[in-house]
Amino acid sequence: MQSGGARGSRADQADQRRAELLEATRRVVLERGLASTRVADIAKATNVSGGLIHYHFATKDDLITEMLRSTSESEVRRLKEIAAEPGAAVERLDRVLRFYIPASRSDQSWILWLDAWAVGVREAHVRDILLELEGAWIEILAEVIAGGVSGGEFVCDDPQGAAERIDGMLDGLVVRYTLHAGNMSRGRLLHHARVAAAREIGLDPSVFSA
Repeated sequence: MQSGGARGSRADQADQRRAELLEATRRVVLERGLASTRVADIAKATNVSGGLIHYHFATKDDLITEMLRSTSESEVRRLKEIAAEPGAAVERLDRVLRFYIPASRSDQSWILWLDAWAVGVREAHVRDILLELEGAWIEILAEVIAGGVSGGEFVCDDPQGAAERIDGMLDGLVVRYTLHAGNMSRGRLLHHARVAAAREIGLDPSVFSA
């Protein structure tokens, strides 16, 4: 009879292998794009056989779905941590806005999600994850706004609607920024985010720190 320790060790090894495959998949997708990535490309990047990949993930769609979900869950966890950090409501809101917008035009997370949006138009398994991520972001943003209202810092009769409007505006501006459209710098993008948020919470944009 095999010990629980041996079974646990094998399970840990399997989890580690899956994590390695997911990270490799993310790297390959960022290089080749979701639509062009093949299991063979991931096998080559990890120096393993396609059969081993299919042992852990039945299909390419399963692998891509798990990679996107893992990435999404990691980002949502970090966003929740940022939103929960101490400080005035306006400081918490500003941290959330700063986290959402790309760090640069080559921000790997945003490049991945922009690619996923294009694929998600036709691929339900990708679209579902995008909707989950979008819903989580809006929920956290709405909670921050509602907290500011209950604390007397913000004036907003519809935190959910405010979060949805800020989200929609930012998504559009991020696309312009990432594609080098016009004079959209990151500083200008952050300024637009703050102006829009300030209008939704009944404050002047100057309340945000520089």
